Parts: sequence; C-alpha cells; structure tokens
Amino acid sequence: MARKPRRRPPLPSPSPPASLNEDATTTESSNDMEEDGEEEGEEDDDDEVQGSDLSGRSAAPSFFEPHPEPRASSVEKFGDRVPVRVYADGIYDLFHFGHARSLEQAKKLFPNTYLLVGCCNDAITSKYKGKTVMTEAERYESLRHCRWVDEVVPDAPWVITQEFLDKHQIDFVAHDALPYADASGAGKDVYEFVRITGKFKETKRTDGISTSDLIMRIVKDYNEYVMRNLARGYTRKDLGVSYVKEKQLKVNMGISKLRQKVKEQQERVGKKLNTVAKTAGLLHSEWVENADRWVSGFLEKFEESCHLMESAIRMQIQKGLMKRQPKRRLSSKLLANSASGWIADSSLVKTGASNIIEF
Repeated sequence: MARKPRRRPPLPSPSPPASLNEDATTTESSNDMEEDGEEEGEEDDDDEVQGSDLSGRSAAPSFFEPHPEPRASSVEKFGDRVPVRVYADGIYDLFHFGHARSLEQAKKLFPNTYLLVGCCNDAITSKYKGKTVMTEAERYESLRHCRWVDEVVPDAPWVITQEFLDKHQIDFVAHDALPYADASGAGKDVYEFVRITGKFKETKRTDGISTSDLIMRIVKDYNEYVMRNLARGYTRKDLGVSYVKEKQLKVNMGISKLRQKVKEQQERVGKKLNTVAKTAGLLHSEWVENADRWVSGFLEKFEESCHLMESAIRMQIQKGLMKRQPKRRLSSKLLANSASGWIADSSLVKTGASNIIEF
C-alpha cells in the first residue's frame, strides 16, 4: 500500500515585533552565508574529483556514471521538517535502471523530498502512445518496489493541470528537459503549464537505455528469441507462431547449432595452427642460426657413410666373384665333354647313312 503523505504544518502566526524580526533576519542571513560557503566547498571538492577522473583512466563504456545531485537555491530551500512534495510521471513500461536513475534525481532535489510518481493506465497510454508490454498493474507494482518512490499515483493524467497539483499538494514536477509532444492536442508540450508556473525541475536522461531500445533489441532478434523459447518448452500457440514458421525456425535452429559447432572446430584448428606456426617460427630462427654447422656436420657424416658403403659393396662383389669361378670351370668342362660326344655321334650317323645308300 502507498504511504500516506504527511500534511504540512499550519502557517505561522502573525509577524512578531520588529526587534524579533531583525534578530531572525540576521540569523537567517548568517545561516545562508554558512550554507553558501559549504556549497562552494562542495563544488571545489567536485572539481577536484573530476580532475582526478580526467587524469586517470577513462571509464569503460558499459559503466554509467551517476548523475550529479541537483542543488536548490537558497530561495527554494524548505525546512527539513517539511517535506517538499515532488511529482514525476511516465509510462514506466519494462521498468529499467534509466527510470530508476531519473527517480533518484527527483528524490534528491531537496534534502527532504516526498516523491510521488504518477503512472498512466493502459487505456490512456494505448490512446496517445501505443501498446505496452506490461499491464498497468505490473507497472504500478514495479514502481512500488523502487527505493526512491514514496507514493505511486495510479491513473495519472496525460497532461498535468492545476486541479491535479492542488489535489495532491504538489510543489514541483520533475522530468527531463526535452519537450514531450502533447498527443492529446491540449498544447505543444505536456509540461508547458508547469514550466510557465515555474514549478518544473529538470532531470537528466540516461543515454543508451530506454524502453524503445529494449523493444528494438527484441524485434531485431525476433527469430532467435522465438527459437530460444521453443527450446525451453513453449508451444507455437504460446508464441503466436504458425506451423510452417515453427518448422522453419526449428530447421534454422539446427543449422545454427551446426554452424556453431563448425565455428568452434575452426577456432580449435586455428589455435593449433597458431601453435604450429609459432613452433615453426622458432625452428626457422634456430635453423638460420645453426644452418652452416648442421650442413657441414651432415656432409661429413654422409661422406663417411658413403666410404663405408663403398668398401662394403666391393667386398660383397669380390665374394660373389670368388664363389662363381669354380662353377664356371665345371661348366666349361661339361660343355667340352658334351661337345666331343656330339661330334662322335654325328660321325656315326654319317657312316650309317652312307652304308644305307650303298646298300
């Protein structure tokens, strides 16, 4: 439940005598001087901190620097016992840290701030801005869990009016300085009336984060998020996907997994190739340094080996020749004997032939 706002104490009684007024005036002026001195000291400290940041390393892009706390002038300062009622409004769809940082700035506008946050309902938001991802109840509940919010004002108006300010006893309205087009046609800027009356307090936006950016990320990678939810057990009806689209996405999912495996394998092979290249580079440098010594040593070993091989071959040839000489002598004798027998046989044949002829 939202906390009930504390009512302001009644106005002070009529002015006291002149002497008391003079004492109070001097006291207030001295207090203002002391507070101004403290503010200047704080500004010097801030300058020193900024200088140290500039001299050091630059912050990473993913880190968001906190916004400087705004300081109210001495005229706008209220007593510590009376909270200043500051109002901030918006849609707050997909509540993110950019919303929280803007509410933090609004909360820190004054030392004692009671922050009311208005949130438009689904009907008025759909009429003037478009469909939201979260329902109005979800958006209200998200705001209630923000540490800077003291009270949530549901069904907030699209354009702030004097009647609304009086109803909630709002002292100031906090929003960023960019003009917000009035889609209702009441004016050029939603906060035009508040600016004119001097009750507008500026806050700074956080670059790089907004509800539109988050929706664009989802729309850009729509197929990937659908495949992600299908893999987690959601049905095509839950996701509003047709049968053909579901099959197509599942095929794409299989192809994506295959591509991922191929990519991982390529990375592994690439690492191995890098290792081999580094090893080859080391071996190449070692070869260049010791090439002459290694080549000369190789040639000496080669010549020595050739000499030993030559002598071994000669010995083998000689042994072969010595083994073949007795065989040659025996074969020559056999050839001679066979030749003489052949001649005798041929003479007998001739004699027999001549006798046959004479007969």
